[in-house]
Formats: sequence, C-alpha cells, structure tokens
Amino acid sequence: MPTEIKIPAVGESITEVTIAKWLKKDGEAVKRDEVIAELESDKATFELPAEADGTLKIRVAEGETIGIGTVIAELDGAAAANGQAAPAPASSAATAADPLNKGEENAQASDQAGYGGTPADRADSSPATPGAPTGSGGTVEMKIPAVGESITEVTVAKWLKPDGAQVSRDEVIAELESDKATFELPAEGTGTLRHAVKEGETIGIGTIIARIEGGSGAASAAPAPAASAPAAPAPAAALATGGGASTYATGVPSPAAGKILGEKGISPADVAGSGRDGRITKEDAQNAQAKPAAAPAPAATPAPAASQSVPVAPAGERGQRRERMSNLRKTVARRLVSVKNETAMLTTFNEVNMQPIMDLRTKFKDKFKEKNGVGLGFMSFFTKAVCVALQEWPAVNAYIDGGDIVYSDFCDISIAVSAPKGLVVPVIRNAEKLSFDGIEKEVVRLAGLARDNKLTIEQMTGGTFTITNGGIFGSMLSTPIINAPQSAILGMHNIIQRPVAENGQVVIRPMMYLALSYDHRVIDGRESVSFLVRVKELLEDPTRLLLGV
Repeated sequence: MPTEIKIPAVGESITEVTIAKWLKKDGEAVKRDEVIAELESDKATFELPAEADGTLKIRVAEGETIGIGTVIAELDGAAAANGQAAPAPASSAATAADPLNKGEENAQASDQAGYGGTPADRADSSPATPGAPTGSGGTVEMKIPAVGESITEVTVAKWLKPDGAQVSRDEVIAELESDKATFELPAEGTGTLRHAVKEGETIGIGTIIARIEGGSGAASAAPAPAASAPAAPAPAAALATGGGASTYATGVPSPAAGKILGEKGISPADVAGSGRDGRITKEDAQNAQAKPAAAPAPAATPAPAASQSVPVAPAGERGQRRERMSNLRKTVARRLVSVKNETAMLTTFNEVNMQPIMDLRTKFKDKFKEKNGVGLGFMSFFTKAVCVALQEWPAVNAYIDGGDIVYSDFCDISIAVSAPKGLVVPVIRNAEKLSFDGIEKEVVRLAGLARDNKLTIEQMTGGTFTITNGGIFGSMLSTPIINAPQSAILGMHNIIQRPVAENGQVVIRPMMYLALSYDHRVIDGRESVSFLVRVKELLEDPTRLLLGV
C-alpha cells in the first residue's frame, strides 16, 4: 500500500505552505529521511523528508499553495528505493533480509507491469549502478543537534569537507548558522562523508544533514551516483519539449510563478515550462528575466534610431543580484523594528574632552602592554566609567519584565561588534569587578570569537547595558537603538580636533560626542542626563576611576 506524504504542521500560526521546489522527480527512487522538497511559508522555508523508502509519486505541482495536512505525494514500493526493477526472486531475497519489506515484491511487480507515468518518467526508474552504497552496515547518520532552547532551525552556512571526502571522528565538517550564533558540526564517525543537505539550506533540529559511510568499499562506490547523474535531466527535458501529453497544466504558471511573471510584465506564452506536464514553475519565471533584455533588438532599425523621441539607454552596467537574508540578519531586523515600536526611546547627547585619556595612554601604553600582554584602548576607560555610573543610577541598568522593573546590582556590559555575517553583541560579565587589563583582554577575546563566527548563545545573552562604537567607522554623531530587553545604550563616536573654550580662552582639543539612547518608560530625563554627565566627568578626569570618587 502506498505511503501518503502530507504537509506537516510547521508552526502554530501557519495554515498553508507553497511547494517552492521539488528536489526529487516524479518516479524517482528515494530513501527514508532523504529531503524531497522545499516548502515555503510566509515566515520561513522548510525541508520535507521522505517518510519511507520507495518510488516518489508527485500529486501536487511545484509552486502551488496548499493547506496543512494535504497529501502532496505518495511512496510506492520499498524495494524501488534502491533504484532497481528487480525480478521476483531478487525481491524475495530483499524481503528475507529485511522483515519490514515483507509483501513489497507484489507492489514492485505491479510497478513494472502497469506504471502509469510517461516514458520519460519511466526512464527515471532505470537500474542503479551495482555496488552503490545502500546505507546499511557501518553508515552513521548525522542529525542536527539541539543548539539552544529557542532555536528550531539552522542554516548550513558552509561545508568544510566536500561530499565524498574521508573524515575522522570529531573532525569539523560544517558550519551551522542559527538566528543567534554560528556553530561547528563535528563528524560522529570515521569514513566517507555523504552530504544530505546542500550548502545554504535551512533545516530543522533533528534533520539528517549527512551520512558517514565506513570502510573503503563506500569510498570506491562514490563514482556510481555521479555516473548516473547526467541521465537525471531527461524527464524534465522530455516534458519541456512536449515529450509528454499536453494537459491543462501545459504552459500554465504556478501561483508563485504567475506573480513573478506579472511583476516582470512577461506573458506566460513566452515562457517554456519545465515542470510536470509543461507547467511553468517559479524557477522558470525567475529565469525569464533575460527575455526583456532581448526585446530592444528592434530599436536597432534605422527609423526608430533617427527619431528624437526614442529614450537614450543609460550608460554603464546596471546589474542586480538578489540574496536570501541570513537568519542572523532576519533576527536583527525583527528585533530592531520591535524596539522602535515597543519602547519610548529618546536620545540625549554630550561631549567629552579626550585629552586626559589620550595623555594617560601615551604615557603608560608601552608599560601596560609589556606587563599585561594587551594594549590599553579606549574601551576599558568607557567600560569602567559606565560601571561606576550604573551603580549610582540603577534605573539605567534595569529592564521591564511584564508588569515589573528588574534592577541588577551587577554590570554585564554588552559590546557591539560588527562581525562578517552581521552585528553581534557579546557580553563582558561582571565588568564592575574587572581591572583595566581584564576588560581589555575580554574585549580582544570576544571580538576575536565574533570575527571567527564562534560566539555561543550564552556569550551573547544576559547583558544589562550596551556600548557601541561607531567612531571606528568615522561616525561623528548617531542615535543608537536600544538592545532589547535592556533600557539604555551608549554610543561612542570619532575623535575630532575642535575649538573649545577653557578658562576664557579658545583652545583646540580632541573631542568626542556621546549619545545615550534610553527607554523613557524606565528612565526619567533627570536620570539619563545625570548618568551621561557622570560618565563625562569620569572620562575627563580618569584619576576618579582609580580613586573611586
């Protein structure tokens, strides 16, 4: 009896999904847990694994939008999963080897005698090359591990080992990216690596990402799939050229494809469909963007060229490219918009004369580095000053939790760092107890982890106050956005020589603007301004930090 594949529940508020792409063709043999399709909702993209071994029978076309629980495909015959149309004796042997296959020989014989697909579809069921690995024996299935309480899916950011490579146990084979951090995936065994998921795909926790086949026999069988791969495009080509019988779907775009064609102003009649029975898929519509570029050809005729009403084409290249947002970028965007909409955010400004700190650094930076092995930067001065001010004005170090305000008697300072994949905010724990060299060492360590995409979730959560330094990029003045659920953030800017008045005289001093953005629901104007003035006093007279006054 065929196994029905239904659309699973993928989220509490999601009632329908779109079949973004079929990764396996109709009539193709698939294995249990092998990804056969990509499903797209209004919130995320999901992968659909096969629920058993068998031959795939597609019932819903690519690009169609359907409800949760709808049957989209069937799996016929477990023996066909190995790609062989074996005679009855071979099927009986398989049944004896595996009790779960009992009775499947009848279904297999039925497939041979009365397969209802097109000739092109039947070409997909050609026998596999003997000796190809079956996944039995020493095969180790690697699944996505649980990486955090609130993380339900990750993206395969990068494969560090190619498909077919020999790997050792605990050797890092891939980098996984969630909406909060990047993780490394070590091999769970020794053998030949087989990718089950492509680079850049987003998959759920517990999904099989790879298999490790043990022994040299698995490695020698690697060329078999590659040899049979060129035959795979045959069914699609046959349909696209009219190899199959025309149906109501021939030349008709899917809903997703129709929307794309409408936005581009392209008629479906001008697009060749590569989907089942000639249906125009989403990919066909995306690739059709090259057709408008060929349209200006008639403009080369003498008559239109002589007319002054013909617009002149812009000079230079006008290329565009579209990239899917990473999970990290989506999360940052969502949280920033949420903060703007859900907080009463204001910003107060002040300026600091950086000359005393610069003089102190010039005097002691060499001895400081020689003794502590790390440079004396500005961040340690700002962190120490902020910690002193936070203890004097605890509301700036608080946050709202439901109907309560939570005050912290410690200072976990978040430092905003621009990492290769986006903005991350690692936390310096109990910064109020650290010395200058302790803070500098923590800054260097966390910044290094951020640049290497090795920060953990624990290292980026739990901060009570944030410092961001836009001055390293040349920013003179900005209004930083609060890092929720915190209530305030201090923005540093670049140091510029400006004329200021001191003791009735105009002098040139290295000045920096400071910006404190704060949530007015928690922090009053008096507290915000007093906090920033206190930070200014401590920075302009660093000896106060040493004496605690």
